[in-house]
Amino acid sequence: MRTSTLGLAVGAAFGGVVGVASRGQTLVPWPDSVEKAFAPALGGLTGAVAAIKTDLLISAIRHPRRVPIALLGAAGIVALTAVVARSAARTVLGQLQQKSRDLDPGFAAAPTSAFVTGSDASGLPLAAMGREGARFVGQVTLPEDVLAVTGEPMIADPIRVFVGVESAPTITERVHLAMTEMHRTGAFDRKYLLIQSPAGTGYANSTPVDVLEMLSRGDSATVVIGFGLLPSFLSLPKVRDAAQTQRELLDAIVAELRDRTHRPTLLMYGESLGAQVQQGAVPGGLADLDAYGIANALWVGTPGSRTADEFHARCTLSSVTIDRAEQVPADSGACWPRVWFLEHDGDPVVRFRSELIAERPFWLDPQA
Repeated sequence: MRTSTLGLAVGAAFGGVVGVASRGQTLVPWPDSVEKAFAPALGGLTGAVAAIKTDLLISAIRHPRRVPIALLGAAGIVALTAVVARSAARTVLGQLQQKSRDLDPGFAAAPTSAFVTGSDASGLPLAAMGREGARFVGQVTLPEDVLAVTGEPMIADPIRVFVGVESAPTITERVHLAMTEMHRTGAFDRKYLLIQSPAGTGYANSTPVDVLEMLSRGDSATVVIGFGLLPSFLSLPKVRDAAQTQRELLDAIVAELRDRTHRPTLLMYGESLGAQVQQGAVPGGLADLDAYGIANALWVGTPGSRTADEFHARCTLSSVTIDRAEQVPADSGACWPRVWFLEHDGDPVVRFRSELIAERPFWLDPQA
């Protein structure tokens, strides 16, 4: 079937609009080859589909008896488009995953501290931890950092345990590897044990861990288990498995501490999707934190949802939500909040609710 002038015009218009619109900024940096090819490919594919569908519609109007054939042709085009789109998506996702596997040159060498995963003393190779894992263990606090900040010497080597998603094929095996590393490094003998959930790529923010290590003068341990290699917005299907990872890790830690005379203070930290994941592991809020013996939790930028609102409500008796330093409550001893939600007032991820599709939120005042 020869494409008509109208079909070509419609295809060019649709393809051009889609191609131009898709040249905007991306949420994460794309490989150069993908970024350059994406807009023309998407625009061209959209234009071709629009042109063919327009001609099919024209043909159906001019020749009603051909409508079934036209519909069959349209269905075939849709199916072909889906196949091409899936193939393109698989290519892009594969490149993003590989980027998360590749180590930065500055963190490609094994850490010198025996108290972190990936060192020569560790049973886990650095390569299996991925880019974010290598960054995390490679930024462990040094004695000179503690001295510069506190004016006092370090009293213990900080412990950082990181198990990448590709370190083992199953959740249970990854948790076992983490527990093995914690035993090897003596994590359960530290004053503080921080359980951190990473974001989708495996990113684990080192800054809060740095603070804990400095203020404890090294008497702390942090454990992280990855659940994916893709950016968080592409890792939403893995939230359930990630929450299960956190639950199994918490169960294993509680079982380990049950018969110990010394028990470290247990802390939890999660950021963005990592915060959502941890809250999914302790959905009962304060009740679940009591069950696991968690002393304090800090969750930063939890993605907004009705589930997140309900979780907030379950922590109301001992929680605070802040955005700026001046909102930090004064230290009031026993009344000091147990759960901290750090949420930026203007963060669209935090403010998202499905209801926004049809309802104006209270914080979007048209008179403001």
